[in-house]
Amino acid sequence: MTATERPDATAPAPVGTPHIAAAPGDFAPLVLMPGDPRRARRIAETFLDDARLVTDVRGILGYTGSHRGVPMSVLASGMGIPSVSIYATELFRHYGVRRIVRVGTAGALPVSVAVRDVVIASAAHTDSSVSRLLVNGVTLSLAASYGSLRAAVDAADAVEREASDDSPGGAVHIGPVFSSDHFYLDRPDVLDALERRGTLAVEMEAAGLYAVAAAEGGEALAVLTVSDHVRTGEALSAGDRETCFDRAVRIAASALLADG
Repeated sequence: MTATERPDATAPAPVGTPHIAAAPGDFAPLVLMPGDPRRARRIAETFLDDARLVTDVRGILGYTGSHRGVPMSVLASGMGIPSVSIYATELFRHYGVRRIVRVGTAGALPVSVAVRDVVIASAAHTDSSVSRLLVNGVTLSLAASYGSLRAAVDAADAVEREASDDSPGGAVHIGPVFSSDHFYLDRPDVLDALERRGTLAVEMEAAGLYAVAAAEGGEALAVLTVSDHVRTGEALSAGDRETCFDRAVRIAASALLADG
């Protein structure tokens, strides 16, 4: 499985959106969305069949191929709610995308969630204004699409059954995460309060993706690999991140394929 460039690299890029240079029909209705462009390329090269590059504007890479015979795309989102909101909106609104599953990393909050575990985000709390902008006077509850969530839970069960005894993967948790606008947030009181209310992990994109899906009539989910622990300071090496990340991608792709 290899990702290929456009056949004619000298041809002008097709007219797309302000941030995506793909032509109509270049994206499949089902999209995996990591944050890192290099991770998008790795997914295309190792997980999709016959993947081809369809956009590379601003270094944000997008590919389309197939998985298990079904058309599927991968597009990086960049970092943070504003960035993921731009790309998710353009995919839903201009490219006919139906479902997006974010595959990223997160920092665990409670001791019951360990490094290498997977968190399937049923909802996303946030300190961003995104939950208050869509409906005047209302703070929306930003939640995953139920069908995608249920399919991911089923897929996680199957992945765990198939795993060997020496598999590097850990447990799978389902619950809310905290999507923060601040990577270096120095507010331990905030994290303590969120943990007491059942929040499993901290990341930076899920709330934006869920808000866009609600606004655009699409479906969205976040499947996150725990790469570090906020309380203990434990963190995965770069190599371990890639190995454990593959497990989250398998769960996410199964969720995308839930209804064919």
